[in-house]
Amino acid sequence: MHVEITSALIEELVDFIEQKNNPKILEKLEHFHPADIAEIMDDLSFDQAIYVFELVDEDLVSDILVELEEDVRERILKKLSSKDIASSIDELETDDAADILAELPEKKKQEVISEIEDAEHAKDIVELLRYDEDTAGGLMAKELVQVNENWTVLTCVREMRKQAEHVEKVHSIYVVDDEEKLLGTLSLKSLLTTSTNTPIKELYKKDVHYVSVTEDDEDVALIMQKYDMFVIPVVDELGRLVGRITIDDVVDVIVEEAEKDYQMASGISQDVESDDTIWRLFKARFPWLLIGLFGGFTSGNIIGSFGDIIQGHIILLMFIPLIAAMGGNIGVQSSAIVVQGLANNTIKEGNVIKRILKEIGLSLTIGLVLSVLIFAFIKWHGSDIVFAYAIGISLIIVVVLASLIGTIVPLILDKYDIDPAIATGPFITTTNDIVGVLIYFSIASAFIN
Repeated sequence: MHVEITSALIEELVDFIEQKNNPKILEKLEHFHPADIAEIMDDLSFDQAIYVFELVDEDLVSDILVELEEDVRERILKKLSSKDIASSIDELETDDAADILAELPEKKKQEVISEIEDAEHAKDIVELLRYDEDTAGGLMAKELVQVNENWTVLTCVREMRKQAEHVEKVHSIYVVDDEEKLLGTLSLKSLLTTSTNTPIKELYKKDVHYVSVTEDDEDVALIMQKYDMFVIPVVDELGRLVGRITIDDVVDVIVEEAEKDYQMASGISQDVESDDTIWRLFKARFPWLLIGLFGGFTSGNIIGSFGDIIQGHIILLMFIPLIAAMGGNIGVQSSAIVVQGLANNTIKEGNVIKRILKEIGLSLTIGLVLSVLIFAFIKWHGSDIVFAYAIGISLIIVVVLASLIGTIVPLILDKYDIDPAIATGPFITTTNDIVGVLIYFSIASAFIN
């Protein structure tokens, strides 16, 4: 059931906290999911959040820690002892436990690991910490159910019962050989409808999609989306089954990537939150504003170099914003579509030329329609027809060039492993402003002369 966290609820809880009315606080939170409690704690002051955190049932503490915003969790972890943290993550699946441990300073991380009672659990967490967080290894959990191809159905069921004790949800049953190399998957239906003496090698499906521990997390998301998978196995360099990734982890990757691309497109060079410090926000936003400042100076100098023509034909000034806006908008539209295509893997080497030609045709059509409208406006305005030709032709060229820049730049950035989302922000807008103004006044000057 979805629960809406309202301001009235927060105010009520704040009142109970100030009164130290613990029974009322617990009563209010009794039926809330850990994710809802974490959201409530994010809306409280830090001292109030700590008060609630220390009050809730111990069984909820580990789940709440996972759901908290990073900055709140980081501050809470600083207040907890290594033993308390170890006790909390001992209840978590290995991927969530590793994510929390990764946020700790190295010294405290080692202390927490040494305090974990389940040695096997600690070993699995340490193994996950070796992988880069942006890879399949950094996403996966070690908890899974695997069976050997040489077992019978009866042995398989017996072993699965033992393994399932350590797995919160059994999504799939994986079949491995004696060297633990992934061979395929086994359906529950096969186990239920087959004789107990039947060998597993006669039942399992060999067609299985998997990813390597080094696979990029975005590629993992694309593979799971393509094949409609809610869980995918992970193998090491030798093909041995080492973990599995579930859809909830992939959703987190998709959301984080979307937020990063949105910020990049808005001219923010690093991942920031609204409640970050002024200095951190300044560092993230200012570099791209410098690019805009440079673009403004350059455009101003270009306009200044055509001062004589402008003085004699003031009407040209009317259309500077239009030319700049159209160039910037078309460029951003084109780059956004290309970045989206690169992200969902619909743009590949084989269809790049086709994509560019299609964009040229589209931009040419848009430019012609806009030019006809401009031509009609200038004729209705009663201005010299020369201006109509100059502005109309300028607009067509600006729109086509802006579209080409917006299409080609992301492709080039992607080729050199630079995030193409950069191309949807101030970089494209500034470039097209400069190019648009230069083309506009060059063509206008040629027509007038």
